[in-house]
Amino acid sequence: MEKIMVAMSGGVDSSAAALLVKQAGLEAVGVTLSLRREEREEVFPGEKTCCSADDINDARMVCARLGIPFYVFNFQEDFQEQVIDRFVNAYCQGKTPNPCIDCNRHIKFGKLLRRAAETGFDKVATGHYARVERDEASGRVLLKTGLDKDKDQSYMLYSLTQEQLAHTMFPLGELTKAQVRALAEENGLLNARKRDSQDICFVPDGDYAAFIEGYAKTSFPSGDFVGTAGEVYGRHKGIIHYTIGQRKGLGLSFPQPMYVCGIDPEKNQVTLAPHEALFSRTVTAHGINLIACERLPGPVRAQVKLRYRHAPQPALLEQTGEDTLQATFDQPQRAATPGQAMVAYDGDIVIGGGVIA
Repeated sequence: MEKIMVAMSGGVDSSAAALLVKQAGLEAVGVTLSLRREEREEVFPGEKTCCSADDINDARMVCARLGIPFYVFNFQEDFQEQVIDRFVNAYCQGKTPNPCIDCNRHIKFGKLLRRAAETGFDKVATGHYARVERDEASGRVLLKTGLDKDKDQSYMLYSLTQEQLAHTMFPLGELTKAQVRALAEENGLLNARKRDSQDICFVPDGDYAAFIEGYAKTSFPSGDFVGTAGEVYGRHKGIIHYTIGQRKGLGLSFPQPMYVCGIDPEKNQVTLAPHEALFSRTVTAHGINLIACERLPGPVRAQVKLRYRHAPQPALLEQTGEDTLQATFDQPQRAATPGQAMVAYDGDIVIGGGVIA
């Protein structure tokens, strides 16, 4: 019998995943990750990190209901180094990172998967809406979109390696969110109607700038708002307050709407331009990970996403180096943002992706 370690956040999705693993006749153990550094509570009162005490208790009660063992692993130091530090450093460099991707890469499918292997488990299961499938022709393990297109999380998982995918289960991949809630309710799980979290777990109020200043224990100096020709429009309040495509909160008045189209940390400048300046046909990415193949044989047609809620757009995808991808879109795309992920698809199969440069 396969032994499965189920990563449980205290929410309905991971709870339903644990239920499905048990119903499949596999040996399941629930695990919640403690990611909060308690000594930082004084700095950030009320901060809700993954996972809060309430979430841990919810996961524990679900495991009791299912009759499976439950453990809490302390990954606080790893979460700080691999997720929060990366998030803060990226913002300081004028980029807009996606910490959930780093958490998947380094924590859930990095450290947790290694811990599972070390303790005799065959796989780790999570509540992600995605699918894993072995392609017999190529021998590769494929990552595919979840059948619920509104909840599909394959974008967040593009960085998983062949080794990681081979030891991963996504029990919810064939289900819709409505079906998952119904399943949880039918089986008496206390969190069947629990609300999904929407924010970055360690910045629950969405005020990234305040979090970064508090975490880094530093303030970020004001600088110039400039135009694309170098003209000075006014003063910004620190580069960490802005992201590509932003219109609100600039504190300036113009005859036409103006948007952030560039951030230069070295010059401490934020570039503003009209809406049309946000569009580009060619986007490059580095730090790439390919799943469907070891290397692209040449230019291929693909559908490409530039952020999680971005509808995939047709493009010509080309591997331009060992660690670089370039997508040339059929139609110009708005606000390609350094630090976000560019993820390419062939239908429902994830080809791979990288970090927008």
